Amino acid sequence: MEAFGAVATAPWRVEYLRVVVPDPGDEDVVVRVTHSWISNGTEGSFIRGERIGGDTPRAASDPLPFPHISGYQKVGIVEKVGSKVSHVAPGDKVFATVSSVDGMFYSHAGHVSPAITHRSQVWKLPITVDPVAASGLVLTQVGYNVGTCGSINAGDLAVVIGDGMVGHWSAQTLKHRGASVLMLGRHNDRLSRFTCDEGDRVVNTNDTDAVDAVLAWAGGPGRVQLVADTVGSIPTLDLLMPTMRRFSHIVSAGFYGSTGFIDIQRMRNYEMSLHAPSGWTTERIDSTLALLEQGVLQTTHLITHRFPVSEAAAAFDLILQRNAPVLGVVLDWPSAESGEVR
Repeated sequence: MEAFGAVATAPWRVEYLRVVVPDPGDEDVVVRVTHSWISNGTEGSFIRGERIGGDTPRAASDPLPFPHISGYQKVGIVEKVGSKVSHVAPGDKVFATVSSVDGMFYSHAGHVSPAITHRSQVWKLPITVDPVAASGLVLTQVGYNVGTCGSINAGDLAVVIGDGMVGHWSAQTLKHRGASVLMLGRHNDRLSRFTCDEGDRVVNTNDTDAVDAVLAWAGGPGRVQLVADTVGSIPTLDLLMPTMRRFSHIVSAGFYGSTGFIDIQRMRNYEMSLHAPSGWTTERIDSTLALLEQGVLQTTHLITHRFPVSEAAAAFDLILQRNAPVLGVVLDWPSAESGEVR
């Protein structure tokens, strides 16, 4: 059957095109997408040709993964369900992860509508949750996943490297667990979106040395319980180790390509634990959605741009070229009732 998708046709190039998706089966849900949220880091990496799959960097001997439809998160309205689907019904507002597509390098797709999605990858949205707020739920769950790693007691100190979306949701989760959080970033606009309570701090590392800032905030070396790297900076992790406690935790959620080497022997000197969260699970999506409904996790204030999906090329160009401040980017899809041309 016919659908539409934001298709990466070549390195650094995205087009809004007609595509072919398989006919839905007994375990599938057909979702008419209303909003899809771009994962800047992961999708940008795939579109530049840096990855071949998941967290796997592309080697020179690997093919370029084009064409493909990037992404893994969107919301919409259920149009049809298979005979073995019982948890959602036509008319429900839902969140969906990856969907099926034909004729692409990968058989899974994010920014595609109608989205033929296996029942296991569809969640009914609570009526109190704004669908736009939930349209980046997988990425929000990555931040939740980072923030739930390691042992944290009330009053513990946690440093988040990165002021991107995962950094913000990691920091929000750590605060919910009782930690005081210092966010290291390079963008004043992004840093200003983090709500600092007593004990929290944001630091622009373009202006202030990261180690000096952490030591001043923590009151000396050996006091930080957890450092979460959401951008993929081994040098920063190395520099921050002396600020950390014995039996502390490093959480790595950045993409390092082929250079992700951590000195385990040095970690042993501190008896540190290393956590390497990745992907999503049903249980973590459930927990993230519950915290979103409760208002613990906040998302919409991180959206800086919204584009009609027909302008997907401009949306991805903004992310890839970085020629203007950008954080959360949402694609708005035409509704069946609007009469808009797809």
